[in-house]
Amino acid sequence: MDRRAYLKASVAFGSSLLMPAGVLALVGCSRTPLTPELAGFNGSTMGTGFSVRLGVSKLPEIDQLAAQVSEVLKDVDIHMSTWRADSELSLLNASRHSDWQAMTPATTQVIAQALDTSARSDGAFDVTVGPLVDLWGFGAGADDSTAGSKPTGQAISRRMAQVGHGSIEVNIAENTVRKLNAGTRLDLSGIAKGHAVDRVAALLDSAGHHSYLIEVGGELKARGRKPDGSAWRVAIERPSVGKRQAFRAVDLNNQAIATSGDYRNFFSNGGQRYSHSIDPRTGAPVNHQLASVSVVAESTMAADALSTALMVLGPDGAMAFANKHQIAAHLILKSGTSLKEEYSRAFEPLVS
Repeated sequence: MDRRAYLKASVAFGSSLLMPAGVLALVGCSRTPLTPELAGFNGSTMGTGFSVRLGVSKLPEIDQLAAQVSEVLKDVDIHMSTWRADSELSLLNASRHSDWQAMTPATTQVIAQALDTSARSDGAFDVTVGPLVDLWGFGAGADDSTAGSKPTGQAISRRMAQVGHGSIEVNIAENTVRKLNAGTRLDLSGIAKGHAVDRVAALLDSAGHHSYLIEVGGELKARGRKPDGSAWRVAIERPSVGKRQAFRAVDLNNQAIATSGDYRNFFSNGGQRYSHSIDPRTGAPVNHQLASVSVVAESTMAADALSTALMVLGPDGAMAFANKHQIAAHLILKSGTSLKEEYSRAFEPLVS
């Protein structure tokens, strides 16, 4: 299968070619046996995988709960994927007018959160980056004939005219969204998986579960503690191609963690490496020493969007932004042939 066909088949939100950059669950993930005190299940969604681990040894209604989780994740995909022509988001992108358009409350709220992060980061995170993601060959609308090649400066300039979070307006009270620029296309790949995790967490909470670890495409959220009283322990993965290794382990205390990196989805052309992390302000992939950013927060959706923003900002900008806004951020930087880590003041309590 060629690269573009594999990408379309395996990655509904354009997050990664092989596997999502992210966080590894050190207990109960699909790659290790369940410990005796945990029940859970795995599945596939949005072109990636998901897992749920519960702090109980047995759960009579496990099949019913698994089906409910699958329905929640399917709902996110149906409404927010750019890889489905019939999704709510794709229909908005295809529209060529500036009228207010009715959206489901969930999609409206995710777009509003994305716009808030866009404004806070001065456009480092931009929900309208879709045209640029497609131009560089990483999105659902990419041209197969130009995949793996560097776009011309003229082509980048044309797409930049379609990008700018100021061209999107949201009315939360009415659950409506409108585009002020007909060519604007939204891309929720930097936030939708985090939202999906939060939706599953809300389902588990409503079902009375107080101990769990959820993972969707490398974004995780934990609630409570395991039956033995220990915390849910996860690992930030080492930025490396083709294999998954732990870099640093952290305990989650009713928290979520999300990672953005440049080491899974990329192409090389003319001796230059181009990653899927596009800077909306320049129209080109990021080009700095930052290999990955992990953010710990209460909301997985917020952590997801912020990790993307920090990845674009680069080492110095990311650290300054994280410290200014009290964000718990962990950075892994390339230093010659080795790696080094830096972390914000808010992340320090997580270092053990």
